[in-house]
Amino acid sequence: MLSRKLVGTLSLAAASCVLWAGTAQAAVIIDLVPVGNAGNTADTAAHSGNPAGQGQVNYAYSIGKYDVTAGQYTEFLNAVAKTDTYGLYNSGMASGFAACGISQTGTSGNYTYAITKNANFPVNNVSFWDACRFTNWLQNNQPTNVGQVAGTTETGAYDLTVAGAISGNTATRTTGASWSVASEDEWYKAAYYKGGSANAGYWLYPTQSNTAPSNLLSASGTNNANYYISGIGYTDPVNYLTAVGAFAASPSAYGTFDQGGDVFQWNDTSISGSSRGLRGGSFNDNDNYLQSGFRYYDYPSIELTNIGFRVSQVPEPASMALLALGGIGMLVRRRGVPR
Repeated sequence: MLSRKLVGTLSLAAASCVLWAGTAQAAVIIDLVPVGNAGNTADTAAHSGNPAGQGQVNYAYSIGKYDVTAGQYTEFLNAVAKTDTYGLYNSGMASGFAACGISQTGTSGNYTYAITKNANFPVNNVSFWDACRFTNWLQNNQPTNVGQVAGTTETGAYDLTVAGAISGNTATRTTGASWSVASEDEWYKAAYYKGGSANAGYWLYPTQSNTAPSNLLSASGTNNANYYISGIGYTDPVNYLTAVGAFAASPSAYGTFDQGGDVFQWNDTSISGSSRGLRGGSFNDNDNYLQSGFRYYDYPSIELTNIGFRVSQVPEPASMALLALGGIGMLVRRRGVPR
C-alpha cells in the first residue's frame, strides 16, 4: 500500500494525430509520442518487490507525452459532470495541500468547472475509475452536454457497467479500444527503455540516466525531476506540483516527460486482485520511488494529492492502413524528386 507520504515535441506527424485522435474538433488534444521497437526484450533485472520481466510490449503504440493536465480534466468535467453521478470531481482539486486548481460552482444538474491555478499542472486527486472514465470519454470522441452513462463515461475503453467491474475490480481494456489508461508494461517501456533496437536495455530513471536526477526546477538541466530530497526539500515548496514538461531537457528516450516525480500515475494492471498499479513517484517522495525497480499499487477508488494518470493509444487497424498508405505516398514522391 502507499506510504504515509501520499497525503490526502509531438513526435507523430499531424496527419497521424488526426487519425488517432478520433475527431479534429475535440476540445482536448492529447500530445502523443510513438513508442516503437515492438517486441523489445523485457527488463530481467531482479528488483525487490518488483517482478523481473517488465517492459516488453509486442506492438507499436503511443503514450501521452505528458500526464493528463488540470486543464484537460476540466474540459472533461464540463462535458460530463453537470451532474457528477460518479464523483469525478474531488474538492481537493480546488484547495488544500498541492491542489491542482480546479473549482466547482453551481448545484447538481448545473455544475460548472474552472481552472484556478496553472492549467498545465497534472490533475491529481483522481481515482483509477476516474481515469477509466476519462479514457472512455476519449474513446467515445469526447461528447459534450451528456451525463455519465453508457456511450460517454461508462463504456468505451472499459465497460464499467458489467457486474463486478468496479466492485470486484475486474474491469479490463475493451478489445479493439484505441484509448486506455496505460498498462504497466506500456508505461514502463516508455519510461525506462533505451530505445533504438529490440535489445537496448533499460535506464534506472526515466530521465535517460542511472544516476538520481536533481530536483532543481530547470528547463535546461538534462537530469532533473520534481521530487523530495531530504535536506534540500521540495522542488517547489509553494505549489508542490510543477507544470507538465517543465523539465524540458529531461525526457525519456521516447520523449515523454514527468514519468519520474510530480505525481504518481495509475496504470491499468490489476495487482493482488484488489489493487491497481502506480508508477513514477511524486513531488512528495524520494528518488527511490522514481526508479524502475519501485512498483506501487493501491485500491482503485483512492484519490490522493500525488496521484494522477497518463493515457496510451493503440491505433485502430484502419488508421494503421491509412498511415501505411501515406508512408508509401511519401516514398513515391521522394523517388520523383530530382537529386
